[in-house]
Amino acid sequence: MTRITLWLILFLSVSSLQAQKKIKILISVDMEGVAGAVTEQQLGPAGFEYARFREFMTNETLAAIEGAKQAGATEIVVVDAHGNGQNLLIEKLPEDVKLIRSWPRKYHMVGGIDNSFDGVMLIGYHSSTSNLEGVRAHTFSSAKLTNVSINNKSVSEGIWAAMVVGHFNVPVILITGDNIATAETKDFIGDTETAVVKEAYGFHSAKSLTPSASCKLIKVASTKAVSRIKDFKPFKVSTPVTMDVSFKNYRPVELLSYLPIVKRIDSHTIRFVGDDIIAADDFFIFMMDYNSDLEP
Repeated sequence: MTRITLWLILFLSVSSLQAQKKIKILISVDMEGVAGAVTEQQLGPAGFEYARFREFMTNETLAAIEGAKQAGATEIVVVDAHGNGQNLLIEKLPEDVKLIRSWPRKYHMVGGIDNSFDGVMLIGYHSSTSNLEGVRAHTFSSAKLTNVSINNKSVSEGIWAAMVVGHFNVPVILITGDNIATAETKDFIGDTETAVVKEAYGFHSAKSLTPSASCKLIKVASTKAVSRIKDFKPFKVSTPVTMDVSFKNYRPVELLSYLPIVKRIDSHTIRFVGDDIIAADDFFIFMMDYNSDLEP
């Protein structure tokens, strides 16, 4: 066997290994940032347009899946991260995709995350409750909260997701939604692909792409994100992590302040300090979801 033949065999072996490299993507899907979504009429079961917008939400997810696969993604996990966590039409998803549904669950909107993933996409996300602009701007609960801060900086759900997945050394590689949400997240976490599907005119109004146009845009952005996945860096939070949460109402703050791990810093705000973002995330989920009447 000649030296040239040996080098050729080695080259083909390396090329084959590279071709077989697995790329694992988590896609977290919210609904407020979907094209055309502007009011509660699209966002919950009581709304007259909800059934249609479940379809549009699912189609934007499919666009992200198709784009990721086109760029080489080999394994995809989708997380239903809106409302009751039971919005995406599971029968519409490809057979090789897994779907995480409902609550409660560890890591909340990015449930299922671990260090086996190569990247995370945030589809249909919105801006934070402290933002002066953005369609349906809120952080986790528009009914209960007025601010959520980590280390003295107000955060959105997209930024929070980037912090949690960053703990596992996984970067956010794409965020889609209105122009305010995408810019807010990118400005905070750094380099990430974006797809702007609507321009915010107010809390309940926007100039939007059509559903089909938004899907085309998201597919292109998803393909680009996975094709340059090595460019993105995980977002890291300095520790310990100080979490401040401001409530609209007085009583939950009073009750939470009875816990020795919680400090009440003003009439409507509590502070929790955790060893890392996961400790803060665990406490936040418990704080928001626990109810002594829960059954079974």
